Amino acid sequence: MIRLRHITFIAVLILIAMNMNFAQAKDDMMIAKAKPPAKDIVLTGDAECTSCHDEEDSPEQLAIGKTRHGTRTDKRGPTCTSCHGDSETHINKPKGQGKRDKPEIIFGHFGKGTDTPVNERNAVCLDCHTDGSRIHWAGSTHSSRDVACTNCHQVHTAHDKVRDKQAQTELCFNCHKEQRAQMHRPSHHPVPEGQMSCSDCHSPHGSAGTKQLAKDSVNETCFTCHMEKRGPFIHNHQPVTEDCTICHNPHGTTIAKMLKSRPPFLCQECHSHTSHPTQNAALPDAQSTSTRVVGTVGRGCLNCHTNIHGGNSTQNSATAGRFRR
Repeated sequence: MIRLRHITFIAVLILIAMNMNFAQAKDDMMIAKAKPPAKDIVLTGDAECTSCHDEEDSPEQLAIGKTRHGTRTDKRGPTCTSCHGDSETHINKPKGQGKRDKPEIIFGHFGKGTDTPVNERNAVCLDCHTDGSRIHWAGSTHSSRDVACTNCHQVHTAHDKVRDKQAQTELCFNCHKEQRAQMHRPSHHPVPEGQMSCSDCHSPHGSAGTKQLAKDSVNETCFTCHMEKRGPFIHNHQPVTEDCTICHNPHGTTIAKMLKSRPPFLCQECHSHTSHPTQNAALPDAQSTSTRVVGTVGRGCLNCHTNIHGGNSTQNSATAGRFRR
């Protein structure tokens, strides 16, 4: 009799447990019906991420929808996992784990606040961005010095500072402090004023030329704006045809025309033993036409040699090739 009561009691407990499980399953089904499946907010297939990173949690992340990356009609557009990795343990936190794992790849803010190595971060961008101006990235100065794409670029924003002329300059100056000082000298290109940007002359993703110039040489880069100095001339000035930076510092100087030093001293770096061998840096103390002193007055050598970038004189004289008018 006691054994029968014991079996009955166990049977009752089993029925109660079954009813509780049934009720729980029913409740779960009701919740599932009441809560519709998450929908994509910005990118195709982003529902799994934006169910947490929504307008309340990460509104700044959703700004990617205002960028080229967020163009949903472009089939080349990425998804969250295209850049941040599958991050399975971040999306589905393992049971018993108190803190959720971080995504596989974190880019940080301008490259800060992340432990993901630079080469892994750059590899994500280079999966798509390998053509055009980025074909020279491998082996470029920025690449060899472990500069990450996101050290300069911002992805989750409609206004990428490095793509804005004035904002780009300040961003470049964060590293290139010597050029910042030069650009604030009296004679400089209108970069601080926002009329030019660093990328007008330089290709930050690397180039076939020196100093990551936009063109293959210094002169070709300068001739992009200064076409009148290109020539060809009947009488060519060799430093001009070789390298503009022999005489000019393109980032700025304290001398007009961004010259490295004042005439006649600049000219005498090459012309110290020909024509006018010496010209003292002093004003004449009496009337004189001697070239030994006249060259130091005003513009120095340029008082007479005005076409210093090249001349087209056809006069049959010994001085025709000396870059005079």
